[in-house]
Amino acid sequence: MDRIGFLSFGHWGRSPGSMTPTGGDALKQTVELAVAAEELGIDGAYVRVHHYARQIASPFPLLAAMAARTSLIELGTGIIDMRYENPLYMAEAAATTDLLADQRLQLGVSRGSPEPALEGPATFGHVPVDGHSDADMARDHTERFRAAIAGAGVADSNPQMSGTGMRLAIQPQAPGLADRIWWGSGSRDTAVWAARQGMNLMSSTLLLEDTGVSFDQLQLEQILLYREAWGEAGWERTPRVSVSRSVLPIISDLDRRYFGNGGGNDQVGVLDGALSRFGKTYAGEPDAIAEELRRDVAVRAADTLLLTVPNQLGVEYNARMLETIAKEIAPALGWAPNLVA
Repeated sequence: MDRIGFLSFGHWGRSPGSMTPTGGDALKQTVELAVAAEELGIDGAYVRVHHYARQIASPFPLLAAMAARTSLIELGTGIIDMRYENPLYMAEAAATTDLLADQRLQLGVSRGSPEPALEGPATFGHVPVDGHSDADMARDHTERFRAAIAGAGVADSNPQMSGTGMRLAIQPQAPGLADRIWWGSGSRDTAVWAARQGMNLMSSTLLLEDTGVSFDQLQLEQILLYREAWGEAGWERTPRVSVSRSVLPIISDLDRRYFGNGGGNDQVGVLDGALSRFGKTYAGEPDAIAEELRRDVAVRAADTLLLTVPNQLGVEYNARMLETIAKEIAPALGWAPNLVA
């Protein structure tokens, strides 16, 4: 494992104990946590995108604000629901943000997950064409977005303005961004599909399938199938693979009050009509967590570990939690802080 990052869902609300009562609090605290994480040598600051929920919805202004306050840390999403996106507007926003961030953007995209809104993408003006599903539409949007950030011509020029007929690319262009797109894969099949498309692999704390094996074993199968398909596709670069885990070290009475019941085991349930397996939470003493993570075969196989954070507990709490992970857990997994200026 080469890199670790935090992943925030950006929840806010006036629930008891919440340190993020408003959307403004959630956004500003995400920026502050990115600053604190960079000071610890954490490699990445990632945000989850949801619509019609008290969570982060519009990532690019937030990522740009994070870029303005940091200089080393990767800035990313995990993930953007492509059913909602105008691919060309997103390409402009992504390229602009990446240039402001000095090419530090790492964008996770996917079909998205179950959500509060009934036919939410349709309210944004996005409806699948006849015979296509929401998943098909998300992949179509992804294809157009990736072509646009790679410099493809996507619009005919106006000869009265240009003096000639040609195909125009979106502007600005951000060099290298096309290689920093990740597909959020919920199954082995979609991981293979992502490899064939030439996207990095982002696998979360749940999989929309279950074969009876442990979560980390199932996720390892996904990673191995992805890498095999990548090699067969003949891509020249080495792909990146991330997995997400909920890691909650307990070193104080406050930690014990929040998370003292322990991490438990994998859970199996039905999500979006599919039998799904959810990964367990790693909660306990730092040395015990380090040993558990060393035995996690998917964590060992990935190059990047994303740590989901309880963002409503505030910046101070989460920065202290990341510090414990960075100093007492991650080094046991072969990780070293990124502190090079």
